[in-house]
Amino acid sequence: MGKWAVPSALVLLFLLRLLSNQDRKVQAKADGGAVGSPKVEENIGAVPHGLQTDSDVVKRESESISSRSLRNNAEKFEFQAEVSRLMDIIVNSLYSNKDIFLRELISNASDALDKIRFLSLTDKEVLGEGDAAKLEIQIKLDKEKKILLLRDRGIGMTKEDLIKNLGTIAKSGTSAFVEKMQSSGDLNLIGQFGVGFYSVYLVADYVEVISKHNDDKQYVWESKADGAFAISEDTWNEPLGRGTEIRLHLRDEAQEYLEENKLKELVKTYSEFINFPISIWASKEVDVEVPADEYDSGDEEETTDKTKSEEGEDEDAEKGEDEDTEKKPKKKTVKETTYEWELLNDVKAIWLRSPKDVTEDEYIKFYHTLAKDFSAEKPMAWSHFTAEGDVEFKAVLYVPPKAPHNLYDSYYKAKSNLKLYVRRVFISDEFDELLPKFLSFLKGIVDSDTLPLNVSREMLQAHSSLKTIKKKLIRKALDMIRKIAEEDPDESSGKDGKEVEKSDDDDDEKKGQYTKFWNEFGKSIKLGIIEDASNRNRLSKLLRFQSTKSDGKLTSLDKYISRMKSGQKDIFYITGTSKEQLEKSPFLERLKKQNYEVIFFTDPVDEYLMQYLMDYEGKQFQNVSKEGLKLGKDKNKELKESFKELTKWWKGALTTDKVDEVKISNRLDNTPCVVVTSKFGWSANMERIMQAQTLADARKQSYMKGKRILEINPRHPIIKELRERVVKDPEDEGAKETAQLIYQTALMESGFSLPNPKDFASRIYSSVQSSLSISPDATIEEEEDVEEAETKAGSGTPKGKAEPSTDESPDLKDEL
Repeated sequence: MGKWAVPSALVLLFLLRLLSNQDRKVQAKADGGAVGSPKVEENIGAVPHGLQTDSDVVKRESESISSRSLRNNAEKFEFQAEVSRLMDIIVNSLYSNKDIFLRELISNASDALDKIRFLSLTDKEVLGEGDAAKLEIQIKLDKEKKILLLRDRGIGMTKEDLIKNLGTIAKSGTSAFVEKMQSSGDLNLIGQFGVGFYSVYLVADYVEVISKHNDDKQYVWESKADGAFAISEDTWNEPLGRGTEIRLHLRDEAQEYLEENKLKELVKTYSEFINFPISIWASKEVDVEVPADEYDSGDEEETTDKTKSEEGEDEDAEKGEDEDTEKKPKKKTVKETTYEWELLNDVKAIWLRSPKDVTEDEYIKFYHTLAKDFSAEKPMAWSHFTAEGDVEFKAVLYVPPKAPHNLYDSYYKAKSNLKLYVRRVFISDEFDELLPKFLSFLKGIVDSDTLPLNVSREMLQAHSSLKTIKKKLIRKALDMIRKIAEEDPDESSGKDGKEVEKSDDDDDEKKGQYTKFWNEFGKSIKLGIIEDASNRNRLSKLLRFQSTKSDGKLTSLDKYISRMKSGQKDIFYITGTSKEQLEKSPFLERLKKQNYEVIFFTDPVDEYLMQYLMDYEGKQFQNVSKEGLKLGKDKNKELKESFKELTKWWKGALTTDKVDEVKISNRLDNTPCVVVTSKFGWSANMERIMQAQTLADARKQSYMKGKRILEINPRHPIIKELRERVVKDPEDEGAKETAQLIYQTALMESGFSLPNPKDFASRIYSSVQSSLSISPDATIEEEEDVEEAETKAGSGTPKGKAEPSTDESPDLKDEL
C-alpha cells in the first residue's frame, strides 16, 4: 500500500462507477457471482419520520454497536475480490478529501427518490399515503454514540439488491486496472466522482444499511470493510415503510462529521441544488419563560427586603406595586436547546427551468447565492441557455457588477469562477478548461449529463465534448456582452429612430451600462483579442476607446469606420500614457488639420493588442508615430529635392545617434521635427514599457527597437534657416550644435528617453547663455573656503556665546 499514490484510489473508484453503469442490465446471482453497481444510487432511500426508537430497541442497538461484530444469525457473504481490495485502498490510504462521502450518499438518495417518483407517474400507489409520500432526504446525528444517519424514502432495496449493489462488482477489466494503477500511480481523475457507496469507509469503521422495498421485507446490510458483509431480516428496528437508512459509525479521527455546521457546509457546497429537500435535525437555543426556582426567589426576596429597609421612604410608594407583582407567579427566562428539521437546500436549480419561467428577481437571487455576493448590486447581465446535440448541457452565465480588485494581478494563475455540475451534483470549481482566461471574470454554472468524468484530466482536456462545451460557452458569453452594448442607449446613438425609441424605456437602468462594463473588464476583451485568434473579430466589435472625435466618450471601431473620410484607407491610432498627453502630440498636427480621426490607446496592454489586431473590416491599422503614414497624394516631391542637401548633411551629423534616415515629413504643421520609428519596430511608448520591466535585458531589447527616422518640417523657420547655413558652410560648428540640439529636443517630444541627458542639458544651458549675451569664456565664481568663512563669521562673537536671531520666538530664546 505504501507505494500507491493517494489519488490512485480515485482512479479505481471512477472505473468502478463506469463499469457499474455498463453492467446494470446484467442479472446477478446472490452467491456473489453476479455483477452489479458498487453505487447505491439505484436503491438508497430514507424515511422522513420515525427516527425515534423505544427503550428496548435502543438497548439492542447499543449492544450491537458496542460489539462491532456481525450478527450470528445473519447470512454471511464474502465481498468480491475487487471490492475488498477497493475498500482496503480507501480505508488505509491517506485520502485528501473525505468530505465527498456525504455528497455520494446524498446523490444516491436523490437517485432512489427519482426512481420512485418515476414509478409513481404510472402507479400512484407505490408512494403510499401521508408521510410515506414525502420525497425528501434527512440527516440526523447521535453524538453520544458517534453515529451519522442519512435517510430517504426512495425506492429501497430488496435482499437481492443489497447483495448485488453493495457486495459485488463487474469484473470487466477491473483486476487489470488495479494492477495498472499500482504501477502507474496518480492518474488524477476529475472531481473524485464515482466513489459511490464505498466512500463511507473513509469516515466509518462500521456501516449499517437498513432498507425496505415495496416488493420485499425490511433487511439490514452490515459490514466492517474487512472483506465480508452480512444480511439479515430486520425485526428489531422501526419499520421504514419504504426507503433506506444508512448508519455510519464514525471513526475516532472523523468526529468532525458529528458537528452540524460541518454537515451544513458540505451540503451547501456539494448538494445545494439537489431536486429533493435535504434537512438536518438541528439544535437551536430559544428563550423560554419558566417559574422561578425556590432558591432563586428566596435570594431575590432577601435582596428586595434589604433594599427596602435601606429605602424606607419609598416603602409606601412601592407597596401597591409589590402587591400586584405578588398576584402574578414569578417567572424567569432561560435558554433551552430544542431540535427541529432545518432545510439546507432552499435555493432552486433555476437552470433546469425554461428561461421564460424564471423572473429577473430569481436570476438576481441565484447570482448572489452562486457568487456569495451579499451586496445589493445586481449583475450587469446574464445568459441562461440549453445546448442540445451530441453534447447536452445547461448553463447560466453572469457578468458581475464589479471586477475583483486583483483580477489582473495574477491573471494567468487566476481560477475559473465557473462551477461544474453533473446531474445537479457539484463536481468542481477548479476546472479551468471550460472558459478561457480572458473570460475568467464571468460567474456561473454548467450542468452536463453527458460529460465523461471517469477519465483522467489529460484525456478530458482533449475530449471532443469538452471542446464543444467550451466553444458554445465562449459564443454565448460574447453574445451576452454584446447585448449589454446593444441595449445601452449611449451605444445605440446614430441608429434608426425605432431602435432608439425602444431603448428609451430602459434609459434609467441601462444607460451607460456598457461604459461601466468596459471600465471594469475592458482589459479582458483586449487580452481576448491577443489570445483567441478564432474569436478575434467578435471581440474586436466589443472594443471601445476614445478618439479625437469622440468628445470624451467611448466609441467603437464600427463608429470610427462610419466617420472615416472619403478615400481614407487606414484606421489611425496613437499610443501613449494619457489622453491629455496624446492630444498635444506633434504627430497629430496635420491629421487634425485635415479632419482625420485618430484613436487614443493609453493602456500598456494596447501596445501588445495592436501587434495582433492588424486589420478590421478590411481596414489596416496605422500607428501615426511610425513611418508609412499616408495622407492623400504625396505633394512633397519638390521639397524633398530642395532639402536633399540638408537631410543628407543632418544624417551625417547624427551618425553617433543611430538615426537611420532624415526626410521631409507629411505629418507636421507647427513643430520643426519629430522622431518616428520603423513600421515593425517598437514605438517610443513600447520602448518605455519594456525598459520598465523588472527583468528587462537591454542587449536583447536592442533587436526590437525600431530604426529611428528624423522627419523635418520644411515650412518651419528653424528648418529653413538651418538649411541656409548648411548650404553656406557645411562645416559650421554652430549649425552642427543646433542640429544636435534640435534632434535631442524632437527625441524627447516624440516620447523617447534621452540616452545622454547631461549632454542635452549642457546644450540647453549653452543656448540660454548665448541668448543672454553672456560670453562663452565667462567662468563660474569660486566659492570661499568653508573653514575660513566660519572663522570670519565667529570673529565678533565671544567664545561659547551664540547671538540669538531676531526671528526666534521668546520661548525659543529662553530655551537657548
